[in-house]
Amino acid sequence: MGKQKGLIKLVGNIGGMSFYVANGEYLVRMAGGPTKERIQRDPNFVRTRENNVEFGGAAKVAKAFRTALKGILPTMAGSRLTSELTKIFRAINQKGTGVRGKRSISLSAHKELLSGLHLDKRLRFTGVFGAPYTVVANADRNRVTFSIPAFIPTNHINAPAGATHFKLIAAIGLVSDYNYTDVSGTYAPDVPQENALGVVQGSTLRALDTGAPPFALTVIVPYGIVPDDAISIVACLGIEFYQKVGGDDYLLSQGNAMMVTQVF
Repeated sequence: MGKQKGLIKLVGNIGGMSFYVANGEYLVRMAGGPTKERIQRDPNFVRTRENNVEFGGAAKVAKAFRTALKGILPTMAGSRLTSELTKIFRAINQKGTGVRGKRSISLSAHKELLSGLHLDKRLRFTGVFGAPYTVVANADRNRVTFSIPAFIPTNHINAPAGATHFKLIAAIGLVSDYNYTDVSGTYAPDVPQENALGVVQGSTLRALDTGAPPFALTVIVPYGIVPDDAISIVACLGIEFYQKVGGDDYLLSQGNAMMVTQVF
């Protein structure tokens, strides 16, 4: 594997060389391997085809998660979140029912595999925010309340340089179970009308150098929906940092963190 240098960046196959992008770098290697047509038709690649279909299904569920939280991801997500989510949903897929290539992707049956996910693996929420909290959903799972008792920010928050204030952020995302459909030959959500919906709720802005009062953030599923049994409610808690300059508060680009606290 080599790196491309120069002003012109290439992507694709040219002269027996494969030019591609990985992790923001332009790389090049010798082209090779079976053709797309051979993979699609050759009996020797039946397992490859099955894996490709299931991987595509896992990627679809990962996209639903990201769509549900699109309002907060620009602030909280790390560069590898997409691949980490796809890996999790692929693991759920491998535990699913059905034949290979068509196994279900049921988050509702394996919620523990998503709980505890940090949206930025390099900046873990638990390393930034250490105050105790609870997360509770009501019986219908359409209302999630995050409760944080009063605490001293300097004792429980690892703030970035320049930060003067912080805001706690609560979010929920609705993610459907997915199943393979013979008609389309792909995966589809069991409850599309509720899938990929999300809500973000922020606290009031608080100074880092004074005591913080109790916080109670309640996030409600939109449109009066009572989630279907095939819908999982992904509850996330995060923190944003601000710098006050004069009378204005500026959101910092570093230090912000969020994690999946629980899946209901």
